[in-house]
Amino acid sequence: MELIDIDKEYLFGTLTSLLNIPSPAGYTDQVVHFVGQELQRLEIPFIVTRRGAIRATLSGGEDTFLRAVSVHLDTLGSMVRDLKDNGRLTLSPIGTWSSRFAEGARVTIFTEKGPFRGTVLPLKASGHTFGDEVDRVPVSWNHIEVRIDHRSRSQKDLIDAGFNVGDFVSFDSTPEITPNGFLNARHLDDKAGVALVLAAVQALRKYDVAIPVPAHLLLTISEEVGVGASAVLCGDVAEMVVVDNATVAPGQNSWEFGVTIGMMDAAGPFDYHLTRKLIGLCRDNGIEYSRDVFRHYRSDSASAIEAGNDTRTALVGFGVDGSHGYERTHESSLISVAQLIGLYLQSPPTFARDKEGGSTLNGFPHQPKRDIIQIEV
Repeated sequence: MELIDIDKEYLFGTLTSLLNIPSPAGYTDQVVHFVGQELQRLEIPFIVTRRGAIRATLSGGEDTFLRAVSVHLDTLGSMVRDLKDNGRLTLSPIGTWSSRFAEGARVTIFTEKGPFRGTVLPLKASGHTFGDEVDRVPVSWNHIEVRIDHRSRSQKDLIDAGFNVGDFVSFDSTPEITPNGFLNARHLDDKAGVALVLAAVQALRKYDVAIPVPAHLLLTISEEVGVGASAVLCGDVAEMVVVDNATVAPGQNSWEFGVTIGMMDAAGPFDYHLTRKLIGLCRDNGIEYSRDVFRHYRSDSASAIEAGNDTRTALVGFGVDGSHGYERTHESSLISVAQLIGLYLQSPPTFARDKEGGSTLNGFPHQPKRDIIQIEV
């Protein structure tokens, strides 16, 4: 195995393109086309499911063992819930996030007559009009509205313009990369994950690095609403590594400058052996890493297991400060995770017996056990 060099220009160029494509869960067709075209350029075969998830395949070796790396294309967003009498829009969130981070955002409303631009504002937005009352508006989706960049002062104006309940609303990502390597943007979760996985695969192709067993790249489209990998994962996949954000916050052990290995999330522990294999790859190759436990978090691993897949799963995270809000990460974290994915794809199967789906105890692993002390009665 070799630690591959990641092309930063490719990584950040791909990420910027992804961030500028609206893709709230349920409105992901355009980002699917973009990623599909990039896979075609890299000469990686893939299929697109009925709803739009992508399953690409990296060939490797003669073994029938199959692994997967999963990332998600969908982001947070919202949907029009009501056309208000004042000519503005009420929203319902897509995904789990606070309206606190919607306030002030520039958005696009996708109507059947075409897109409109607007701004999300609290119901009392003018200090000149409401004075100190602007500081007492509750934080909830019931207390914000969209001011549309269109002549609309009534519900009739909205209807005439083509607005409907159920129109999708995307939030501008507003990406910024600082000279010292920080990336600030909405939707780094999980478009940064998509970009770094593509960068890892691009590097493997560029340097003609062989992988020992076939691998799927799974690009899911509904992770933010909890069902991402439930259908796109093949039943014969023995192990899967999910790449997603690692939450940097007080009480967490994630950080923005290396790899974070998830030990457990809200859905339960990740696979003991696959997780420690990834830790070993970091340790043996000088990749900075930390471990973390996520309490209010689940990933495509959960949807895959809940769908009935007998697959070992692990979670690799790039550090994100302010997740599901005003997000920030650092280039060193993205590059480190991309390098780890490159090493993982080069590594042998965690357990060769897993390709059978079900077998005898021969080859089934052990976990560390305590010494049993005999107590005479």
